[in-house]
Amino acid sequence: MAAARRGKAGDPRAGFRRDAGEPGPAVPQGLIRAARKNGQLNLAGRDLSEVPANVWRINLDIPEEAHQNLSFGAADRWWEQTDLTKLILASNKLQCLSEDVRLLPALTVLDVHDNQLTSIPSAIGFLENLQKLSVSHNKLKNIPEELTQLKHLKSLLLQHNELSHLPDGFGQLISLEELDLSNNQLATIPSSFASLTSLVRLNLAHNQLKNLPAEISAMKSLKQLDCTKNQLETIPSELASMASLEQLYLRKNKLQYLPEFPSCKLLKELHVGENQIEVLSAEHLKHLNSLCVLELRDNKLKSLPDEITLLQGLERLDLTNNDISSLPCALGNLPQLKLLALEGNPLRTIRRDMLQVSTLSLIYQAGSPVTAMTLPSESRINIHAITALKVLEYSEKRAAVIPDEIFNAVGSNSVTTVNFSKNQLNEIPKRYSYFLVDVIPHPNNSFLSLSLSNVLKLNAAFLCLQFRNNFLTSLPEEMEALIRLQIINLCFNRFKIFPNVLYRIPTLETILLSNNQVGSIDPLQIRKIDKLGTLDLQNNDLLQVPPELGNCVNLRTLLLEGNPFRTPRAAILAKGTAAVLEYLRSRIPT
Repeated sequence: MAAARRGKAGDPRAGFRRDAGEPGPAVPQGLIRAARKNGQLNLAGRDLSEVPANVWRINLDIPEEAHQNLSFGAADRWWEQTDLTKLILASNKLQCLSEDVRLLPALTVLDVHDNQLTSIPSAIGFLENLQKLSVSHNKLKNIPEELTQLKHLKSLLLQHNELSHLPDGFGQLISLEELDLSNNQLATIPSSFASLTSLVRLNLAHNQLKNLPAEISAMKSLKQLDCTKNQLETIPSELASMASLEQLYLRKNKLQYLPEFPSCKLLKELHVGENQIEVLSAEHLKHLNSLCVLELRDNKLKSLPDEITLLQGLERLDLTNNDISSLPCALGNLPQLKLLALEGNPLRTIRRDMLQVSTLSLIYQAGSPVTAMTLPSESRINIHAITALKVLEYSEKRAAVIPDEIFNAVGSNSVTTVNFSKNQLNEIPKRYSYFLVDVIPHPNNSFLSLSLSNVLKLNAAFLCLQFRNNFLTSLPEEMEALIRLQIINLCFNRFKIFPNVLYRIPTLETILLSNNQVGSIDPLQIRKIDKLGTLDLQNNDLLQVPPELGNCVNLRTLLLEGNPFRTPRAAILAKGTAAVLEYLRSRIPT
């Protein structure tokens, strides 16, 4: 018998064989032994149609090695096993979970996402130590009442199921910090949600909600609320009292007006695009002192109030596809504004070609009178822009070089923005080094490369570089000397790899690299750019998105559409940056 056992142990296929009387495929004995030592068992992606019985009984049955190892001096001390605390069964073909799940009372993490489950066993209520339960991407139609007994549960992920209602006792999950119910069929939310006072993140996106219960305002710890793509026509006024709220997503609903937010002093992001909002008033804005992102695209706004200047911390303003015909001059008084989207508006006081120029240049043009003079070279120079706005513009001249008269016109004035876009320049003008220029837009020129000599002409004080729509394939390493650079626009060039020098410019806040041929990115290097808030990699050649990119938690805008990778799926990308980062983190190997 001993010889027979030794023969079986030496067979490399032994761990995958199904033992007589045991339902489903067996689990490799090496994984079982390791799980008894470290308390973690990962069976993701093993094509399981049911969970083997020895998994549920892992801490009850005497292990096979007990019959072979009787030495107290052995390295494998089977009797010193650890209770299983983490069980991952994701990405299999499970249609049900056995009630035997109760045999693992020490579990703190149970992950069964991406299966074919239609129900959760009532025995889930016995897992009194459970802190994280992920059952997303299944076919659940209901939640057992016993789940609400999990007093220590902190994270509950139920997105992408077929839930039409929730148990009334949901409010008993008093430790819950994260709840994702997106992409279900919920028409109502239980009033017991008021008891979820520890909740930090609540995702209700892509459901059928027509209203939100006023009780939701009792969630005093809530920082992120996502109600994207529902059927909301109004927002309860009580929502405005949620003092901890930092991110609010109300996109793709039926809202006709915005609520006021007198108590939301910490609100940083407000996303209300694709609604039917017609008016934005001072009352909507005056309390939002911390707002960094205001997204109002695809509404029916006809104007922007001068009180927009109250949002002194605003960094991104999206007004795409509204009915705005003019912009207030006050828009130029927003010191932090970096991205301003205005496409699709019937603007009369701003040139359409400027919609693709840097935000700072766009602001300077808004509402500014055009005062031109003619120099001997017949070049039209906006002297008012130079003296009052510190802008030097010489665009759309098809010039291969910039005439000296243009620079001479500056005289002793201080210039912080230069616009030489839509010319035929193939190198940076020499006299750049004389200016303390913040912004230089050079889209639509003929740059084939940036050489060391080009870079030496750049002042280290530059805040923004625009080389959109050129022929660049690389950037010189010497660009790391641009110690204040915040924004770089390299869209519509010919980059095949992410420019390495950008990893070494820690001040960068915005990198725009869409419509190139970039095949990969280094998430560890990206994370070192700790101020990076916007990364645009749309329409490149990324075959995969590294899961570690999910750790770049400072990213507020991550754009990845138009690449050939298979995951994340389009449905996840459509949910926005926070959801994409969360998805990527969930796929980091443990």
